[in-house]
Amino acid sequence: MKLSGNQRRVYLLALALLVIAVALASTWSLWGKPSADSQAPEATTLPSPGTEPSQGSQPSPGTQPQTPAEPVDRQTNADGANAPTQSDEASKTSTIVYYQDNYGYLVPVMCSVPMEDGIAKATLNLMVQSVGNDMQAARLGLRTVLPENTKIDLDISHGLARIDLSKEVLDMADAAAESNMIDAIVQTLTEFDSVEKVEFLIDGQKREKLTHGTPVGGLFTRGDINLERVEPTVAQASAEPVTLYFPGESGSVIVPVTRMVYSKPDVNTAVLELAKGPSNTQMLESVVPAGCGLIDVQVVNGVARLNFTSEFVNLVQNSDGGRMALKALVLTCTQFDGIDSVEIYVDGRKYDATAGELGVPSFMNMADSIVYDYIQTQSDMLFDFD
Repeated sequence: MKLSGNQRRVYLLALALLVIAVALASTWSLWGKPSADSQAPEATTLPSPGTEPSQGSQPSPGTQPQTPAEPVDRQTNADGANAPTQSDEASKTSTIVYYQDNYGYLVPVMCSVPMEDGIAKATLNLMVQSVGNDMQAARLGLRTVLPENTKIDLDISHGLARIDLSKEVLDMADAAAESNMIDAIVQTLTEFDSVEKVEFLIDGQKREKLTHGTPVGGLFTRGDINLERVEPTVAQASAEPVTLYFPGESGSVIVPVTRMVYSKPDVNTAVLELAKGPSNTQMLESVVPAGCGLIDVQVVNGVARLNFTSEFVNLVQNSDGGRMALKALVLTCTQFDGIDSVEIYVDGRKYDATAGELGVPSFMNMADSIVYDYIQTQSDMLFDFD
């Protein structure tokens, strides 16, 4: 995205004010440095829900590579409960939290949280509206999906997660909010190796539907995420799903989208559909520049070679230099077995993507990276004087 002269001046003025503010703050900290016996404020950490008995393993390694968590040293309180030690404070684990963006798309984000028993329930509690959870989601440009004050009971046994949600979930705004909540819960729980199916109770009781008609009866398995709406046709029964990855409207997250296709759902089809762009360009960003066409896709020794027309070079004009678009291309290709990396060609010549991100990411959205990418994008916009 290019900036006009006035926009550049505004950004430069804002940057100058920021530098002055930092300088003044540093000077003040030197003048007002507290004495050695003053107590430093405690560091703010991501809110940690209460613990409960262990409910499964870490998120599926099939979703992303996991680094084994370090052992946690615990000490026992007088009442027999486990109390966190300094080792606990330093121990972190990764979990996948499902948020939603401003348009209702579900967005999985890998977050680093304090390691504790019952990480599945702890993950769900991060998705409940609260001051702390909403602030964390807002830092990512996203929103929580469960209503405020929702209480969660969870039991996982033999691959079945039985979740009991309190009555607050009966007061959601509409069917779309209900559906997003149910989908987010199922997607979150089935990220764990120990969960294959999910069963819902509402305020301790079995129900067939929520207030606005969203089904909650029966057993739920992991399904298609962010399924694009299509007009029902006679041929729709023969359509198959393929997952595409698009940069979100904010430009800081990747959104997985399920599209129904009438050809083999392989890498060729996926890249062709990705090049067509999202069904609604006001909510998601296109991966390839306007006017760019796909010449062919070849897979050689685990490398997907994507050959585009000359318009592909205009990708660098994106506000982030094309980093998110390249990441979306890699994610779309490497979801298929046998594809380990991606190479880009433009009119048959290898494209120099060293400034982009052609390496395979460990996960589509990492919480720390989202914040960094946003700052990097704003910096690129500020100093883009071409």
